[in-house]
Amino acid sequence: MVKLDCPLQLSPVVKPKIWGRADLSPVYPDIPVSHSSASHSGGRRSETRRDKLIGEVWVTDDSSRFLNGPLAGMSLAEASQKYGSELNGVNWHHPRFPILAKYIFTSAWLSVQVHPDDDYARMHDPGNFGKCEMWYIIHVDREGELLLGARPGVTKDSLREAFKTGTSRELLNRFRPEPGEAMFVPPGTVHALGPGLVLFEVEENSDLTYRLDDFGRLGLDGKPRPLHIEKGLEVTRVDAPALRNLPRIEFPEPFGARRYVLASRFFALEELTLERPAHLHSNRERVEVLSMISGEGRVEISPGWFGYRPGDTWVIPPDAGEFRLTPVETTRVLKYYVPDLDTDFREALRKKRVPLEMIQKIVFD
Repeated sequence: MVKLDCPLQLSPVVKPKIWGRADLSPVYPDIPVSHSSASHSGGRRSETRRDKLIGEVWVTDDSSRFLNGPLAGMSLAEASQKYGSELNGVNWHHPRFPILAKYIFTSAWLSVQVHPDDDYARMHDPGNFGKCEMWYIIHVDREGELLLGARPGVTKDSLREAFKTGTSRELLNRFRPEPGEAMFVPPGTVHALGPGLVLFEVEENSDLTYRLDDFGRLGLDGKPRPLHIEKGLEVTRVDAPALRNLPRIEFPEPFGARRYVLASRFFALEELTLERPAHLHSNRERVEVLSMISGEGRVEISPGWFGYRPGDTWVIPPDAGEFRLTPVETTRVLKYYVPDLDTDFREALRKKRVPLEMIQKIVFD
């Protein structure tokens, strides 16, 4: 019988987007997405084709493949279906992997959009989960900005007219985020990412999105992308607050530091800063995932070790046991999982004497 007793590396899956980039720095600085060549007229360089721009790199995509261990060559969807609780933990009862995570690289505005909750998805889009998500900002260019939530006094009727005329950006809260900032985007929150951003998104394993305003833009096929205005307005909460500028709660650890970034019933995110070797252990109740956003080093287990670098993602099955992350340069790791909100965040932070009002600002039921 196969034993899932070590950390398992997943391959990333790239997604072309009309608003994407040809350069995936700083996460994937050595991966050329497309190639421009000098033309014969004055040495000018040709423009990168829109269908070669990469907007998203999904690191826990259904088609991501395991690169080592007993599941090498198998897709995440296949492994999740076949091994169930051995991979995903005893508390997860769905055949699909519990969390979708991705890097997003923007050079232009994404559409204004909104996501439904699970109940609405079950009724109106059978077979789909709703979509609760969060953003962790990695890098912000000079023009970086985003939209999150409707401005005070905005109604669904005023939004409907703005969506039809491509002017909805005027009715939404506009922010310039900061590197390291985390934002919570629950179902019903109207939002849009702007240009100049590199971020990490963690969400329910769903791609169910209602596009509300695409500013008259054409898709990769040269046609306007479909809008879902009425469906989207049904789930929109115009009173949804912009859940950003959250407290940064961080504590020293023997390996460096641990930050409790954000937790909901669908996912939790911690940030580990590794300056020295970190002795870690799998959680017997659930699967956990580690994504390296900067730094290089080794994932060490008793038989040997694997190298890691920025952009790498490792799945930690419940029976992986003890392992060690040894940085050769300071490393930032995002750790995410489906939490027990009380044990993993509320009680852990109370024991560290974090005030209740601060805990409530990063823990969402």
